[in-house]
Amino acid sequence: MGYLFTSESVSEGHPDKVADQISDALLDEFLRQDPESKVACETLVTTGLVVCGGEVKTTAWVDIQGVVREVLKEIGYTDSALKFEAESCGVISAIHEQSPDIRQGVERSREEDQGAGDQGMMFGYASRETDEYMPLSLDLSHILLQQLARIRKEGKVMTYLRPDSKSQVTIEYDEGHQPVRIDTMVVSTQHDEFILPADDTDQARFSAEAAMQKRIKEDIIEYLIPAAISELPERVRPLFEKGFNLLVNPTGKFVIGGPHGDTGVTGRKIIVDTYGGKGAHGGGAFSGKDASKVDRSAAYAARHIARNMVAAGVADEVLVQLAYAIGVAEPVGVFVNTYGSSRVNLSDGQIAEKIKEIFDLRPFAIIRRFGLKNPIFKRTTTYGHFGRTNFTADVEVLYDGEGVEVKEVNEGGRIVKKKFKKVEFFAWEKEDFVDILKKEFKL
Repeated sequence: MGYLFTSESVSEGHPDKVADQISDALLDEFLRQDPESKVACETLVTTGLVVCGGEVKTTAWVDIQGVVREVLKEIGYTDSALKFEAESCGVISAIHEQSPDIRQGVERSREEDQGAGDQGMMFGYASRETDEYMPLSLDLSHILLQQLARIRKEGKVMTYLRPDSKSQVTIEYDEGHQPVRIDTMVVSTQHDEFILPADDTDQARFSAEAAMQKRIKEDIIEYLIPAAISELPERVRPLFEKGFNLLVNPTGKFVIGGPHGDTGVTGRKIIVDTYGGKGAHGGGAFSGKDASKVDRSAAYAARHIARNMVAAGVADEVLVQLAYAIGVAEPVGVFVNTYGSSRVNLSDGQIAEKIKEIFDLRPFAIIRRFGLKNPIFKRTTTYGHFGRTNFTADVEVLYDGEGVEVKEVNEGGRIVKKKFKKVEFFAWEKEDFVDILKKEFKL
């Protein structure tokens, strides 16, 4: 018998995602000045207020207010009618020094002996369901909101859109775990009150709300869904042809939203950030944490292993668990589950033993392999940390060191010298261990 499976995504204007973006923007700014910074930064956003707290060890000085306000401008919180606006909201910082008890477990005289910044278990997942080896329901949920954000920022159609939105996609699968059709899509988007009631009666209010809801649904059918489908590979598009249930703003109205409608906190969208409910999750959030925290770095390493295993043909679906003890460099456990899809004549336990031999899973090695001391993290905060395109770009830094170059930049007609470093983004998505795995597993 077939079944339904659902994943959701949230936009960059969702209050929890606003908090994530601020936390990682602050982390990037600390790393831009001091790559050895140790950061655990949490953010809370609510009506007219941003509160930043956490622990930091760094030589950097960061303009907390400046970073926060720039993030809010980029998202689109620039209208005072939203009751949360970049220039006027309050910003409170309660960031203090990192605990020396934690620090002594992480820092070592030999860099390669660096211990894990905390205990815990982290998971990585990959399957052949999409070209990016991600769950299709999550991929579609992200694409819907990426295209909705593009439409909002272009400002040509659907000009009533506001920053906060959510999506959800339910897919029907057959008994062989293959997607058959799109069953249901939900799109909830914040909007201006662009149709006002004719009078003060309940009937007039309900009529105006119904008219707005009808207009938004029509525009989503005309503009959003075709744009989302155009982003999909040809083999996925037929899933839409059998028809699907489309729910738009099911409450009927979504004018009050963002941090004014719901308080946001860093790290509350961990399933959106990872695999949409597929595989497993160890419970640790990512944003605001430097890579000495294995909640983040080991989760990236586990995804890298899983993606390379599937790409190499070791299995069609893979879950990898890594477990650490605080202050200890080597993982205390490595677990692999291929869900019966293995293509090699080894048990999952035997596969896990070979993975331990192939991949160096000490925090030091993970950080070095993916360049996790670079200011690369704000880009990860929206539309998922995984299944993203790996790329290299220059970023401005404020320190001297290996790989840092001085370049002349034109700023308003004035030539100034700035320091830049070429860094990799989403390096954990590289399939750079495929050949090694094929050789080790004799594929």
